[in-house]
Amino acid sequence: MKYTYTARREENGETYRGVASAKDRFELYAYIRREGGAPISVQEDTGSSPLSFSYWNVRFATVPEHDKIIFAHTLAAMLKAGLALSRALSVLERQNKNAKFSYVLSQVGSDVRRGETLHASLAKFPNTFSRLFISMVRAGEESGDVSGALQVVSDQMDRMYALGKKVRGALIYPAIILIAIFGIGILMMVEVVPTLAATFEELGTELPASTQAVIGLSNMLVEHTVSVILGAILAICGIVLALRTDMGRRARDTLFLRMPLIGNLVKELNAARTARTLSSLLSSGVDVISAISITHDVVQNSYFKEILKKAESGVQRGELLSKPFAANERLYPPLVGEMIAVGEETGDLPGMLTNLAVFYEEEVSRKTKDMSTIIEPFLMILIGAAVGFFAISMVQPIYSLSEAI
Repeated sequence: MKYTYTARREENGETYRGVASAKDRFELYAYIRREGGAPISVQEDTGSSPLSFSYWNVRFATVPEHDKIIFAHTLAAMLKAGLALSRALSVLERQNKNAKFSYVLSQVGSDVRRGETLHASLAKFPNTFSRLFISMVRAGEESGDVSGALQVVSDQMDRMYALGKKVRGALIYPAIILIAIFGIGILMMVEVVPTLAATFEELGTELPASTQAVIGLSNMLVEHTVSVILGAILAICGIVLALRTDMGRRARDTLFLRMPLIGNLVKELNAARTARTLSSLLSSGVDVISAISITHDVVQNSYFKEILKKAESGVQRGELLSKPFAANERLYPPLVGEMIAVGEETGDLPGMLTNLAVFYEEEVSRKTKDMSTIIEPFLMILIGAAVGFFAISMVQPIYSLSEAI
């Protein structure tokens, strides 16, 4: 049975909340006393039943990235103000609106009150807290500046979140246009084309190949609607499953890198993420090899992951960090390798990486602002081609009939 309880710490009178599993209330009371508390109130967690919505919500819901950024930033501020870690976690748990995150924070708070370190408690929830987050907290605990480490990781996550949001925002406009074109095309095929096809059939007009193709597609959509819908669903599911395989991810990464406009944006985005993550980790005291390994997890594209894996192996052999970046300028821009080399020569690698991250973050931000303007002419050409093909296919038989008359 799972219980949510409120207790008072006997040594300082601090009130805190926690979640624990016990056979009954007597076992729970013994558990609270062992952790140095006196129970105030106990409530059975009804969400522990598999029949309840909260049971499944806690297990399968996700924690938004923005919530984790706010958590890190707020916890850093509370610790800097002098609040005890257990009390700060209790406050954050109570004010959090996400059921999944509240449950995670309650478990972390209980572990911390039992004497576990914060990073070890966070590491029990790898689906919520990334290796980057946990490693930064661990470095902060080892240096005695958890507040500073949390502030750095919140800034890091905030910048990465904002950068990703800008890229997604730049792609929303063309995505909406393409969806609209597809939807209007389906509507025309189902509502307009059958009427014109019936007219052509009554008049016995000889139809050109393009018109026959349009009418054939329309007939398939009208007569086999269920089959087409099921086929589309199966195709989408197949693509999603294929993209989860190593070969599918490789094909996706290759496509993005070779796409006009998108390819350079992907390179600069990964350069910014690499530089920002390495800078944050190294400035917090994480060793170089661990920092590269964590950055390998942060970067999404498999081609860039391979370079970071080579960098990790090279540093372990005593090579310079800049070597694999300089040798792969087709992926990482030449400036990356040069700036890392300068940082190694001057002994200010974190500072150089920070400057590099700022530069490429600004470049990505500028290019995403201009992307809609650049893509718009191509979208107009696409729309014009689609409308023109449909118009010619449907109007040409009418002109042929008029000439025959």
